[in-house]
Parts: sequence; structure tokens; C-alpha cells
Amino acid sequence: MYKGTGASAGIGIGKVVIVEEKELVIKRENITDAAAEVQRFKGALETSMKQTEALAADLAQRVGEKEAEILNGHIMLLSDPMLTGEIEAMITNDSVNSEFAIETVCTNYANVFASMGDELMQQRAADMKDIKTRMQKVLLGVESVDIAALPEGSIILAKDLTPSMTAGINPANVTGIVTELGGRTSHSAILARALEIPAVVALTGILNEVKNGDVLVLDGTDGTVLVNPEDSILAEYQGKRAAFLKEKKELEQYIGRPSVTKDGVHVEVVANIGKPEDVDKVLQYDGEGVGLFRTEFLFMDRDAMPTEEEQFEAYKKVAIAMNGKPVIIRTLDIGGDKEIPYMGLEKDENPFLGYRAVRFCLDRKDDVYRPQLRALLRASAFGNIKIMIPLVTCIDEYRQVKALVEEIKQELTDKGFAFNKDIPLGIMVETAAASLIADIFAKEVDFFSIGTNDLTQYTMSVDRGNDKISYLYSTFNPAVLRSIKRIITCAREEGIMVGMCGEAASDPMMIPLLLAFGLNEFSMSPSAILRARKMITEYSTEELQAVADQAMGFATTAEVENFMREFINQ
Repeated sequence: MYKGTGASAGIGIGKVVIVEEKELVIKRENITDAAAEVQRFKGALETSMKQTEALAADLAQRVGEKEAEILNGHIMLLSDPMLTGEIEAMITNDSVNSEFAIETVCTNYANVFASMGDELMQQRAADMKDIKTRMQKVLLGVESVDIAALPEGSIILAKDLTPSMTAGINPANVTGIVTELGGRTSHSAILARALEIPAVVALTGILNEVKNGDVLVLDGTDGTVLVNPEDSILAEYQGKRAAFLKEKKELEQYIGRPSVTKDGVHVEVVANIGKPEDVDKVLQYDGEGVGLFRTEFLFMDRDAMPTEEEQFEAYKKVAIAMNGKPVIIRTLDIGGDKEIPYMGLEKDENPFLGYRAVRFCLDRKDDVYRPQLRALLRASAFGNIKIMIPLVTCIDEYRQVKALVEEIKQELTDKGFAFNKDIPLGIMVETAAASLIADIFAKEVDFFSIGTNDLTQYTMSVDRGNDKISYLYSTFNPAVLRSIKRIITCAREEGIMVGMCGEAASDPMMIPLLLAFGLNEFSMSPSAILRARKMITEYSTEELQAVADQAMGFATTAEVENFMREFINQ
């Protein structure tokens, strides 16, 4: 038995097909005709664009427009004049070959994105590497593996899968995916979930243990992988697969049902989104609102700041679509680095602790923050919008934003604009500082939303992207659990709403604890909503108190995880 990270739920059973892309050897070569080399690059760029457009169109037809947006993002990167301009400039100024210029420029961008820590930025780094390889293959005449032609009953085994490779998979023939690299939030994992193919990632060394044709069983929920299992084990997992498919069908019964515990406690199960188009999935899975609208995508993949009108239309679209249900919109959360080049940000030594989020926005009031806040306030006339401030560490920051919001309200009133004069203004609680003074914040803010991804990172002083210390990164660490419980308690004592928009909100082992702590709102990926609602309706918060008390008494992460795993599986 091997253990990786479950990235797409379900049971996969089939024969191994090892997918190995030919490693590209990129060398610096001096060229004599720079103009001709630039034209050579442009030809490869055009071919790559056409390939990606065809793949995106196919994915949109087979799966949906939302999923195709990932590849449309690749097209935007390929058409970015800043990116292509830098490559052409390097070819011309340094007299180097296209392959090397692409390698240098794209790798620099990918490293910048990867250094940010934010999940969206990590995805963007992978996307940059994907388009880099695609252009280089065109230049070198290297054919990609025809992943769409795999035989029926295949389990793909690979070092990693790029988004473009994943998008080409035929779900009728591929019953599972296993990779040595990757994570739950990678674009390839997102596509695997969209294609409803079970997937396990981050299973280091599995390629050394498995060969083509081996029978492989994988559980995309818990990350278990079995190679050539005995007939009895195989039969057991065939039963699990049938049960999973049955449960998936049964979850549809929870559409339209309230999220209420057995003892009558009503909570909200809402969704995290990154773009206005994502709201379609929220409605499909019967989300009770939007718990986190990340606005960063409105600012990315463009060469100029989005205008107030552009932002207004995006926020308005989501507000109208949700038809009165709450929509929590997070103001711009970018790091102190160059992931948005037109903003002129200097690279931070430590972007996790640097010039980012509310710190950046308060420093750039006139050109960045005011237009966004005006757009949010104007959009509030069309729905139930709430404004959330990220990375707040002290009450002064909140008060500055509140004062700015009040100032803009007066401006809009003077100009005759409609808006919600009582629009809620809350904070994302995601730092150790904010958790320690949650009682102070709770007296002034309108709501809390706990960002467990960063809260865990900052509480444990661990870079969540560093594999060498990943063992420290767990929401079930007693220190993190105590922070979460304190934040919720402080919010409840002051009578304000407290939600959670990190990965933990949909974790089956965490949901019972959060219910016992008194969490009001659970925000997650739209596809996780119905399963979470089903779990919530099966519990009594009163009965869960004893479970939570026992869990909080353990001294180690492993003890907590083992206890909660046993509890939900009993």
C-alpha cells in the first residue's frame, strides 16, 4: 500500500499506463540573424496558441466553459505583450536562440509566482511552465504524448501532469490518475475533479515501484494506492467504487435542503470563487451564498489596471446571480512581488511577511483601493454584498479601511449613486496576531472569515510550499485548533457571524469540530457543498461537544487526526 494526497474523489481500478514526456534539453546558442530568430519564435507562439485554443474549445464542449477557463488563461499568458516582448528583447539584445529565451523568461515569471505562497499564484507558476514547454516542443519538433488515445481502463501514472495534458484525457478510457508531484489545488487536480476522474498526487517514488500493465487501485479521497492487489482486496474496492457512485447520486437529494444539524442548528454552506463565471457552479451545487470571491483574477493577465467600471460589472454580475444570497468579496490580496507587472511592485525578500494585501492597498489608496471600494459599494445596490479585508494584523488597519469606506460612501451619496449604506465590513482572520486579538476585532468588525491556509502557515511558521517541512503544515495541529476555537468563541460572544473559507471548511474530519466550536458559515469549492451539507445534517452539535473536548485534549497532530478519522469512520 502506498499513500499520497487525495486530489479527486472516487475509486479508480485499471491497468497502469506510464506517461513520460521526453525531457527537453535547452541549450544557449548564439544566433547571427536576430530578426529571423524572432520570426521563428513568433511562428512557435502562433502554433502554440492554435493548439491551446483547440484544446480549450474541446474541453468547453465536453466538460464546460468554466473548466475551459484554465486553458483560456494559458491563451492570455501566450498573448501577454509583456511576456512575449521580454522574450523577443532577449533574442534581439543577447543574440540567443528562441528556446533559451523562452526558458529564461518563463522560468523567471514562474519562480516569481511560486514564491508568493498564495494558491492562485502557485497555479499560475504551473501554467507558465506548461506554456513554456509547449512553445519549446514546437520549436524542437517534439511530439507530445497522445493522452487522448489511451486504451479503455487505463490508470495514468506520471511524474506530473500539466493542465493541458489533463484536459486532453478521455474520461471514458481513463479510470484514475496517479502522479509523483502536484497538490489538491493545482490546475491539473481541478481538471481531474471536473472530469470526475479519481486522482492521487504527491506520491513520491511510485514510478520506481510500478510498471506498465500492473493492476492498480486508487482511492482519490484518502490518497491510498494499491499495486497488483489480491482478488479479495480487488473485490473490496470494486464494492467501494459502487458505493461511491451510489452516494454521489444520493447527494443530489440534498439540493434545496437547508444545512441544519439534527438538533436544529442552522449553518450556511457557501462557495469560494475566483471569477464571475464561477457562480454557475455555485448555483449548480445549491450554494447558499459566496463565502469568498477572490478579486485577484480581475487584475491578472492584463497590461493595465481594471477600471472601476470593469470591476463594478464583475461584482454586480455575481451579486445579481446570487439573487439576495450573501456574497463576501475580498479586496485585492496580492503579494509584494511582480506577479502583476503593471503595478510596479518591487520584489520582497519574504513575500509572505512583506508588502501585500491590506498593507499594499492602504499605501495605494488612490489608484488601487478607492476604485475597488467604489466598485464594490456601487455593486452592493444589486445584491447582498459584504466586503472582506485580507491579512489584517492590527485594529488600526481595519479602522483606516472603514474610514476610507465611509469617505467613499459620502462621495457616492453626493453624486447620486445607489448603494447599501449598511454594507457589512469584515476581516479575514488568517494571522497569529489577528487570532490573539480576535476579541478586540470582534467588538468593531461586522464579521470574521477564517483563512485556515494562511492561519496554519503563520501560526506554525511553516512555508506551505516547502516539502521538507510539510509535516508541520496541518490544521489539526493543537496550536492551530486552539486559534480557530478562540476566533470562533470571540465572534460568538460579540454576536457577529464567523465563517471559514480555507480548505479545512470542507474537510470531513474538521467539520464536526467546527460545528462543535460554533462556526456559522462553511465556505468551500462548489463541488464539495452537497457532501458537506449531508455531513452537517447527520450530526447534533450537542453530541459533538464531547468529541471536540476530547480532540482538544491531545498533544500532537497525529493524535488529533487519528481520533477524528476513527470518529467519522465509526
